[in-house]
Amino acid sequence: MSKYYLNYLDELESEAIYVLREVWAQFQNPVILFSGGKDSIVVTHLAKKAFYPARIPFALMHVDTGHNFPETIAFRDSLIENLGARLIVGSVQESIDKGRVAEERGKNATRNALQITTLLDAIEDNKVDCAIGGGRRDEEKARAKERFFSHRDDFGQWDPKNQRPELWNLFNGKHFEGEHFRVFPISNWTEMDVWNYILRENIEIPSLYFAHEREVVWRNNSWIPKSEYLIMDEGETIHKKKIRFRTLGDITITGGIESDADTLEKIVQEVAAMRQTERGNRSDDKRSETAMEDRKKQGYF
Repeated sequence: MSKYYLNYLDELESEAIYVLREVWAQFQNPVILFSGGKDSIVVTHLAKKAFYPARIPFALMHVDTGHNFPETIAFRDSLIENLGARLIVGSVQESIDKGRVAEERGKNATRNALQITTLLDAIEDNKVDCAIGGGRRDEEKARAKERFFSHRDDFGQWDPKNQRPELWNLFNGKHFEGEHFRVFPISNWTEMDVWNYILRENIEIPSLYFAHEREVVWRNNSWIPKSEYLIMDEGETIHKKKIRFRTLGDITITGGIESDADTLEKIVQEVAAMRQTERGNRSDDKRSETAMEDRKKQGYF
């Protein structure tokens, strides 16, 4: 009698596809939170496999800070066109213009926290009852507290002490009107798993993940890319370095690392030797010890 074995990537893929199909079975209007980063790209790829040969049954929702990498927006638009999917865009600039949020000022100003209001408004306006994200437990200690199905109250807030049990991978998506869920299909994946999966599946990703020459400034122990939004401090200088980004976000807070990894194979080798989490180069996470958890409790991704 022959036996059928799954390798670890097959097991992770199977688990994520099961979670995505549970979302479609339990919710009325789910969306994929799409940032243009590798994790949301992998979630979108998994959704494509989960419902093939049909199209992805979820719309993609992007919260646009207005301070994105141009490469990220170009990649997003190309992917949407290829998938034939519907794109919902929440604009932080519109939230500022309407007086919903106040823009930060100063050298370390960022629109990252402002995304909370824009995201919650987009969820309410579009009557979204489930937002699927690419969060992983290994990224940051606050995300390590998340379950696959993460309940949000009618204010969009998260209570880490009041999450539902998920014994035997049974998910409870019941909620009252106005409440919603965040769901994380790749919660059990590591950064290494993501890159090995991208390599195996030959998934297209933005060029920002590959080593390339860029003008940068050394700040907060990271190479911050030069942009029209960067406010230079006295004594700071522009350098031209060959860098790549391990994680993508608002261009004002996403730090790069010096690297020669210009292929997927080289990235996998580089990540295998890393001893710092990929979010170690995100300056918004360095504002306090609980920066991520504080934002998540307010409704962040």
